[in-house]
Amino acid sequence: MPDPSPPQELSLRLIGRIADCDETAWDGLAEHAGARGNPFVRWGFLNALEQSGCVGGQSGWYPAHLIAQDANGHLCGAVPLYLKTNSQGEYVFDHAWAHAYESAGGTYYPKLQAAIPFTPVPGPRLLAPNNETRSILAASLKSAAIQHEAGSAHVTFMSQKDWPSLRKNGFCERHDVQYHFHNKGYDTYEDFLTSLASRKRKALRKERKRAQDGLRIVQLTGADLKEEHWAAFFDFYQDTGRRKWGQPYLNFDFFSRLHDLMADDILLIMAEENGQWIAGALNFIGDDTLYGRYWGRTVERLGLHFELCYHQAIDAALQRGLARVEAGAQGQHKLARGYEPVITRSAHWFADPGFHDAVAHYVDGERHNIQREVNALANLTPFKKE
Repeated sequence: MPDPSPPQELSLRLIGRIADCDETAWDGLAEHAGARGNPFVRWGFLNALEQSGCVGGQSGWYPAHLIAQDANGHLCGAVPLYLKTNSQGEYVFDHAWAHAYESAGGTYYPKLQAAIPFTPVPGPRLLAPNNETRSILAASLKSAAIQHEAGSAHVTFMSQKDWPSLRKNGFCERHDVQYHFHNKGYDTYEDFLTSLASRKRKALRKERKRAQDGLRIVQLTGADLKEEHWAAFFDFYQDTGRRKWGQPYLNFDFFSRLHDLMADDILLIMAEENGQWIAGALNFIGDDTLYGRYWGRTVERLGLHFELCYHQAIDAALQRGLARVEAGAQGQHKLARGYEPVITRSAHWFADPGFHDAVAHYVDGERHNIQREVNALANLTPFKKE
């Protein structure tokens, strides 16, 4: 199918609230860009972050969404964009770059970030129906950075479709690794286990049995999600946030809004012991992917994290005929549970030419190292060897 023709003239501007953009038009662009079934690029998800105060205020994330309109005011392109005054909640780590630049006398912040806040999930960031409009959006990120006295522009967890337009406009590409489960024609978890080496298969069965012992584990979605489940889960989420980074990024109002917006797209996996909820894992259901996002517990139990976040997620994905599970950033321990290494991508541009060249040189070498790492990690998966 040929690329849709772009409009002849576009007007570009930044808006401080996604509520200033039409919801249907935004979601239509996201679908054209390849985000069909990706809940995080939706207008509603981004609006919930803003309305709940998780972005804005003292968060360091200030909405500055880029929109492109034709002469009739129709939305033709958009970028979920934020002015950042820190590097928190991004999962593509540039703290070392900031330290180096500021040690040399430069000012690293503010910066522009095309991203979904607190969400390391790959997906389109240049929301447009054709390559030419994507290229216009990429060029506009640079001009917007200069206009707002930001020293750089970053596009994190971008889709492969985004990269040609960003490369054309001088961005450099950075790679990282995540671990995803791929459904290779399995109907059940037992089907998946048969694809594993015997020793690995036995180890996972033992791990699951031990983790489940004495527990009731339920998978809740849609109308089955009740206030008591959200209240318990939020306690779990806060405990994990405090242990990992000191203060959780999201508040209860955000989760409440998500329930109202997309309860049918949410899968909450909860564990109960002696009548008390002790742990939970929150997932989002896409058209072909189950997205694992947040987890927490109030009781320390061997293997419970693996059971709720990885094994139960595979169960749920196979029950729904989904193609894969994306279980979040980092974690080589996912390899032993059947998750495989995949490359994620980001793009970066710096207004300072010397610093841009230095970063470009660094990420060029880093990409080669990441590819070698992925090749090595692929040999550590539990699957039967040919």
